[in-house]
Order: sequence, then structure tokens, then C-alpha cells
Amino acid sequence: MLQRGSADSEKDGGPQFAEVFVIIWFGAVTITLNSKLLGGNISFFQSLCVLGYCILPLTVAMLVCRLVLLAELGPINFMVRLLVVTVMFAWSIVASTAFLADSQPPNRKALAVYPVFLFYFVISWMILTFTP
Repeated sequence: MLQRGSADSEKDGGPQFAEVFVIIWFGAVTITLNSKLLGGNISFFQSLCVLGYCILPLTVAMLVCRLVLLAELGPINFMVRLLVVTVMFAWSIVASTAFLADSQPPNRKALAVYPVFLFYFVISWMILTFTP
């Protein structure tokens, strides 16, 4: 959904599938390894699944933003997209940290949650800055 118009156009400026795939894959693996190194009692694949499922609100945000972008561009359009992406970003953070933070020792929860925030922030930023 983040790809622009035609897939074979090289100068369209949009992220290609491989770029989005690598960002999501690398981010999820990094967060999972961080969680394990901090002493979390969650399995590697369980953490990857939680992070993957919690991308769903951001996927919904991308769909809504694509529909909003069909209308005329302007400040109202941007404000609607900003609101949608912010709400879905918060939903992703709350959903993932509710599960991942509980698997960490009490004195290391902030160290486990911060990379999750950055991961979903980068994805949210890609969605918000997408324009046709």
C-alpha cells in the first residue's frame, strides 16, 4: 500500500516493497533481540508475532489515508491524516507494550518499550508522509 502508482517506475519517489519489508523485518527482529537480552521471558517467535499483529492498526491507518488522499490536498486533508495516524500509532503502542512490557523485569520495562515506540513511529511517519 505504500508503493506509489506503477511498480516499474523508478523515479516515483515512493518506498518499494523491499524497503518496507526490510524496515519491518529488521525492526521487529531488533526489538525481539532487545527484549531477550534484557531478560524478558517471552519467546522469540511470540514477540515477532505480537509486533506483527500490532501493525494492523497502522495498516488500517494507511487504508484510511489512501482514501483521504483521493480528495483534494490541503491543510484539512493533512489534519485528518495526522489524526488518523496518531490514533492508530497510539493503538499499536498500547497493544504491543501491554504484552511486551509485562514479559520484562520491572526495572527494565522502559528499555524494552522505547524501541517499540521508535519502530511504530518510523512506520507511522512513512504512512503520514506518503503522498501520491
